[in-house]
Amino acid sequence: MIEFEHVSKTYETHNDENVALDDINIQIDDGEFVFILGHSGAGKSTFLKLIQMEEKPTKGRVIINGQDLTKMKRRKVPYLRRQMGVVFQDFRLIPTMTVYENVAFAMRVTNIPTKKIKSRIPYVLSLVGLEDKMDRLPDELSGGEQQRVAVARALAHGPKLIIADEPTGNIDPEMSLDIMQLFEAINKVNITVVVVTHEHELVHKLARKYNNRVIELANGMVASDTSHPEVARRYAARMAERENGYDDYEDYDDEE
Repeated sequence: MIEFEHVSKTYETHNDENVALDDINIQIDDGEFVFILGHSGAGKSTFLKLIQMEEKPTKGRVIINGQDLTKMKRRKVPYLRRQMGVVFQDFRLIPTMTVYENVAFAMRVTNIPTKKIKSRIPYVLSLVGLEDKMDRLPDELSGGEQQRVAVARALAHGPKLIIADEPTGNIDPEMSLDIMQLFEAINKVNITVVVVTHEHELVHKLARKYNNRVIELANGMVASDTSHPEVARRYAARMAERENGYDDYEDYDDEE
């Protein structure tokens, strides 16, 4: 589903280079639920931009559904993005449109026929528990309900991949748990879910309960991966190499 093969991303500045990602190797399979965890500056935003083709890697390859994004022509990017649904931190709902109209608008821009829109919207709103609020405007909803509308909008065109960018950043802790449990339910119908967040406590609480995979980014590298314990050792060795100026992590390069 998602593969990062030795991906590095460097941004040129006036006097120096900013290394946002440094030799990232990640594979996320179909049907997985994965948290990408990290503090500000860890590389999470760059990770998302590469998946959505907002940026291209400086080195390495990014592969989505078997498509090598480093070779993808710009005119094919909209088709790539239609294969995924994205949930944003700030909801991005149109305030003058009802819940129904917000979801319908997202479907129309991808040229989905009107008949399918009319049948699909009640279904996706029922999935997020908002079928009785389709005529409400966004400001008549709580923050948690607005985020549920954003989730419904992301699901509307039937993607196999949902990406959530800090989905609990603008809602209270109780609602945050509800939203994460909603993603759990979505994942159970064979939709791959990738949640990018800085909320360590919430993630570890859910990961213990549902046995989710957690990949942590730090300093532009993969610092840990619950599916691959050797990654944490390799990260520690690479950080030691950075600090001490010598290569003391070669022994970890061939570990599986």
